[in-house]
Amino acid sequence: MSDVMIRVPAEVRDQLAAVAEARGTSLRALMQDIAAQTLTPEQIKERADRTRALLAERFGHYVSDEESAEMRRKMREAAAAHRATLAESESSR
Repeated sequence: MSDVMIRVPAEVRDQLAAVAEARGTSLRALMQDIAAQTLTPEQIKERADRTRALLAERFGHYVSDEESAEMRRKMREAAAAHRATLAESESSR
C-alpha cells in the first residue's frame, strides 16, 4: 500500500494527533479507522435499501420516500444539536 499526503490546517492535524494519542494509537491508524468506519454514499444507499427490505419482510412496514426524508432531517437536526452541545462544553472549559 502506498502512502498519500493529505493537506489539512495545522489545527485539524493537531486535533487528530490529540485524538490518536488519547486512544493510544498512531495518527495513521486513526485515519485508517475513520476511513473504515465512514460510509460512502453508495454504501449508505445499500444499507438503507437493505433496511427497507427487512422492515417490509419482517414487519410488513413499507418505508416511503417521505418517511426516509423526514428521518434524515431529524437525524441531521440531532447531529447538529449534539455538535452545538459539544462546542458549548468546549468553550466553557
